[in-house]
Amino acid sequence: MTQSSASTPLSYKDAGVDIVAGDALVERIKPLAKKTMREGVLAGIGGFGALFEVPKRYKEPVLVSGTDGVGTKLKLAFEWNMHDTVGIDLVGMSVNDVLVQGAEPLFFLDYFACGKLDVDTAAAVVGGIAKGCELSGCALIGGETAEMPGMYPAGEYDLAGFCVGAVEKSKILTGADVKAGDVVLGLASAGVHSNGFSLVRKCIERAEAAGTVPATLDGKPFKQAIMEPTRLYVKNVLAALAAHPIKALAHITGGGLLENIPRVLPDGLAAHLVKGSWPQTELFGWLQKTAGIDDIEMNRTFNNGIGMVVVVDAAHAEATAATLRASGETVYTVGVIADQGAGEQVVVR
Repeated sequence: MTQSSASTPLSYKDAGVDIVAGDALVERIKPLAKKTMREGVLAGIGGFGALFEVPKRYKEPVLVSGTDGVGTKLKLAFEWNMHDTVGIDLVGMSVNDVLVQGAEPLFFLDYFACGKLDVDTAAAVVGGIAKGCELSGCALIGGETAEMPGMYPAGEYDLAGFCVGAVEKSKILTGADVKAGDVVLGLASAGVHSNGFSLVRKCIERAEAAGTVPATLDGKPFKQAIMEPTRLYVKNVLAALAAHPIKALAHITGGGLLENIPRVLPDGLAAHLVKGSWPQTELFGWLQKTAGIDDIEMNRTFNNGIGMVVVVDAAHAEATAATLRASGETVYTVGVIADQGAGEQVVVR
C-alpha cells in the first residue's frame, strides 16, 4: 500500500527555502559586518533588532534617515555576473543623501531578496555593502535576507538599503541662507553611479546590435566602466563641513543636475552652470552619442560627471575647494547662484 501524495511529508526546503544556506550566509556576513563596527553600536547582526546609542559628543542630535535601492543596474549585474560592487552602490545612494543634510551616517541596514539563495552571490553583494559602510564610517548593524520561491527569476535578486545619521540641530544644512553670488562647486562622479540605467541598458543593446561596443571607456574595460560603483563622498565632505561654512549640498541622483540642485535652493534663486566648466568623460560622451540625446536630456537623466554639488559663499569657495582636493576629490567651479527671474532654477550654458 503506497502513501498518498497528500500525506507525504513536506519540508521548508522542499518548498524552496533553504534554512541551512541562510545560516551559512549569516556566518559569512558576520566578519564583514564586524569590520564596520564603530562607537555607538550596542548590538548588531544576529538579534531581532540592532541597538545603537547616539554618540554623547552630540549636544542636540537630530536623526536623519534615508532609504534607496540600486535600480535596474542590477540587471547588468545579473547578466555580467558582477555582484561585488552593487552593494557599494546601495550604501552610496543612502549615505550620500543623508550627508547633504550635514549629517554623519551612523548605521546601515540592508534587505536582500531572492527566489533561491545562492550563498556565494549573496556574500559578494553583502561584501560590497560592508565595504561601502567601512568607507563611509557607518556600521552595518542589521539586515534581512528573504528567500521567496516564485517571486524572482533564477539568478536574480533585489536590494534595498536604509541609513540613519545624526547632525547637530544648529548645523543642519537647509540651503536657507544661499544667496545670489554664491559659488557652485561640483565634485566629480565615479561614473553613472546608480541612476539612468534603464537608458544605459538601451544604449548597450543598440551598440551590441550595431557591433559598436567600445573595448574601453576612460581607460577601463567597458563593463567595469559601466558598473563603476557610486562614489562615497561622506568622509571628505564631512571634513570640509567641519572646516568651512558650506551652505548647501546636493546629491546628483535620479533627475540629474537639473532636478536635484533646485531641491536645496530658496525660492527665487537659480543655479547658472557653465557648460564646459567640467569635462565630459568618454563614458558620458558615448552614452550621449549612442542615445542621440541633447545636453538638456543628459543633464536631466544622468549625473553627467558631477556626483555632488557644493554651494558656498564666494569668499570661501577657493579654500573649500582646496580642502576637498587635498582629501582626494576632483573639484570644479561649475557656476554661480543668481536671481531666478522668469527662467528655470538650473540653467546650463
